[in-house]
Amino acid sequence: MATTFDPFSELDRLAAGLLQSRPGPRVMPVDLYRDGDRYILLADLPGVDPGSVDIDVDGQLLTIRAQRTAARADGAKWLVQERPAGTYLRQFSIGEGVDSANITASYDNGVLSLVIPVSEKAKPRKIQVLSQNSAEKQGEVAEQPTHQG
Repeated sequence: MATTFDPFSELDRLAAGLLQSRPGPRVMPVDLYRDGDRYILLADLPGVDPGSVDIDVDGQLLTIRAQRTAARADGAKWLVQERPAGTYLRQFSIGEGVDSANITASYDNGVLSLVIPVSEKAKPRKIQVLSQNSAEKQGEVAEQPTHQG
């Protein structure tokens, strides 16, 4: 049986191992989209205890923090340990068009979901365009007293 050695795959594996062991916050992949009058943010946090998730808004900055603890097996000799443990952190600038007082969050099957409502002042609205004649007529109608006879 012939086997081939690919030095690049070994380098990729080694580099990935080094990058995963670096100190600091871990990557938290997210999806963010607008659905009508709200934004939906979905963050992947597999294996994170929901009690460790901390979400706060400070002015225009939304911060999500979470902690994932490493698996422990007393007396075990690890052969592969690729699931990252540590702190996860993401920050988003949310702008003034968001109703930050009414943000809600839930955690299900390793996915953190935030519903971020759009503030009333930021919602799109129609502005009626009046011609000079219709504006004058509206003014006349408002000024004319009604007669009851």
